[in-house]
Amino acid sequence: MVWPIVILCILLAGIFYMRMKERADKDRQEPDTGSAILDFGRAFPDEAIRAIHATADEKAYFVRLHDGKAGFMASHGTHFVCHLIEPGKVNVSNAQSGRGLTVHFFDFAYLDGVYEFSNADVAAEVSLWLLGSFNPQSEFRAVQAN
Repeated sequence: MVWPIVILCILLAGIFYMRMKERADKDRQEPDTGSAILDFGRAFPDEAIRAIHATADEKAYFVRLHDGKAGFMASHGTHFVCHLIEPGKVNVSNAQSGRGLTVHFFDFAYLDGVYEFSNADVAAEVSLWLLGSFNPQSEFRAVQAN
């Protein structure tokens, strides 16, 4: 008489677990621009965001900061990996689609990839942000310094 009660309790516990897991999966939200801004603010509290653009799949965000620097955020589940792009630490080229950028981070190679945007205008704007943070050494600066 005890075994049917034990089996019934195990079945009820299994059903309860499955329903709770299903509900938790349904409640888990995908990252969005608002959570990206909050995560970047937590990672870099002294940096003020001037503009932000998401990739077409919203898995990555490029950030223009107040002082001309740029930032990058990659979505990993429900949080973001935030990266402040240092001058001279990024290589940018146009993707074949025309709506994207091929980005190579010298100090964080695992973030390298082709990032597609909603249109070519956004990709061009982000490339200007990244090139603005590039800050290459100019031969004219070297001549002026001498």
